[in-house]
Amino acid sequence: MCRSFSDRLFIKRNAEKLIFLFAVLTASLVTVIGFRQVEAAGRQELQEHLAGQVLRFHVIANSDSGEDQELKLQVRDAVLDYFADEMPESGDASQAAAWARQHTDEIEEVGRRALAEAGSDETVNAAVTTCFFPDRTYGDMTFPAGNYEALRVEIGAAEGHNWWCVLYPNLCFLDSTNAVMPDEGKQKLKNVLTEEEYSSITATSSFKIGWFFW
Repeated sequence: MCRSFSDRLFIKRNAEKLIFLFAVLTASLVTVIGFRQVEAAGRQELQEHLAGQVLRFHVIANSDSGEDQELKLQVRDAVLDYFADEMPESGDASQAAAWARQHTDEIEEVGRRALAEAGSDETVNAAVTTCFFPDRTYGDMTFPAGNYEALRVEIGAAEGHNWWCVLYPNLCFLDSTNAVMPDEGKQKLKNVLTEEEYSSITATSSFKIGWFFW
């Protein structure tokens, strides 16, 4: 079938429009992918820097039964009291981790005592190890997913939900009802991060990181 000159011109112009639209969409897609790659690289860099500044803490319950979850909190409280009374002032996270590593036997004994007082004979195992954590929000901060050094306290089979916080710096809730953290601990964290990094981990930013200590 023969087309008139006007028909051919119409088809050509529409084809040019489609090509232009495709080019714009392709450029936009490339820009978005590039931005996300840069953003992901920034998140990873921040996470790795942050991981070197903190020591996290995990208490893993024997199971998700109500009784085991309550025992987990009793072990948590006992270990927190032990750290508050015994752990000396640390200059950085590595010193705090070294001290905790040297005192795992005592930490296990503190946990077993708490369980025994509650009528339980479950085992307690403690170790300072590197663990992968997903994104976690605590108070007004959110920690990005990644590997962190942590003191893990496992109760029994350690198959229940965990409780976590940050041992160093001290970001433990002073008031758990209102999620109030110690100002001293927050200031220590702020001192070892850039202003941009610290802003990135607060809950008011588009990218959040969170945590806690005792």
